[in-house]
Amino acid sequence: MIGLAVGFAVLGAASNAMGTAFQRKAASTVAQGGGLRLLLALARRPVWLAGICGVLASAMFQALALVNGPMALVQPLFIMELPFALLAAGALMHRRLPGAGWWAVAGVVCGLVLVLVAASPSGAEDQASMVRWVPALILCLGAMAAAVVLARPGRSPLFRAAVLAAAAAIGNALTAAMLKSASGVLEAEGLDAFLTTWQTYGFAVVGVSSLLLLENALQAGSLAASQPALTIGDATVSLLLGVMLFGEHVRTGVWLLPELVGAGLIAWGVVRLTRVVPHAQQTLVGDGRTGTRAGR
Repeated sequence: MIGLAVGFAVLGAASNAMGTAFQRKAASTVAQGGGLRLLLALARRPVWLAGICGVLASAMFQALALVNGPMALVQPLFIMELPFALLAAGALMHRRLPGAGWWAVAGVVCGLVLVLVAASPSGAEDQASMVRWVPALILCLGAMAAAVVLARPGRSPLFRAAVLAAAAAIGNALTAAMLKSASGVLEAEGLDAFLTTWQTYGFAVVGVSSLLLLENALQAGSLAASQPALTIGDATVSLLLGVMLFGEHVRTGVWLLPELVGAGLIAWGVVRLTRVVPHAQQTLVGDGRTGTRAGR
């Protein structure tokens, strides 16, 4: 079961990487606008629709992974989305990843392996009581709303990109939690029960909201500001929700040291990828000649 969870999670990360590369390419062609207007503008671009197909495939793999393993294991594996996205976009744009980029990828992979081996996430309950759901929903939705308020127009582009990406990361983690619960209902009780449980509609609404936040983060500022918040935030909040909602366990005590070392390697690799790869932003969104905020 754990092997299946890992395999599906890696496939999900790869699919999401392809989807993200296409979405970033589309976002770079929209010069103005935000909110629903941005989403409507993107929906008219075939490259963005191709990206959405990648996201939908990723959601399917993610659901299969969450059914077979703990959330605290599955979601951190989606950190692999960033190196996958750079490699995929580099191939699409005919750009090579330099040596420094490969070292950063190695740091992310080694850090992720170290964290997961040391933490050894266990426990895979599919359901949580409303006593657990209510505080989780209040905290996550409240943090997302606060981020939107903080990222109001007029703030620094880097600040807005980081804050909106953090909100998207929280939304992604909450979406994964509700997806895990709804997928468990589907597996145990069938389609009728799946269509009547609130988590099914919850993950759809929060998922779309997170997508909207992500598109605005990508348009607001550089990849160096948004990607670390998105990548690290999703993994961290997912781990916390796995423990809080589904009673999952991670090792503590002496194991905290290698976990912190691994987390440091991941953070270093993510930041390095977005800063030392020459024009990493352009690698993901094109040559930057569109003149939009995302391409500057």
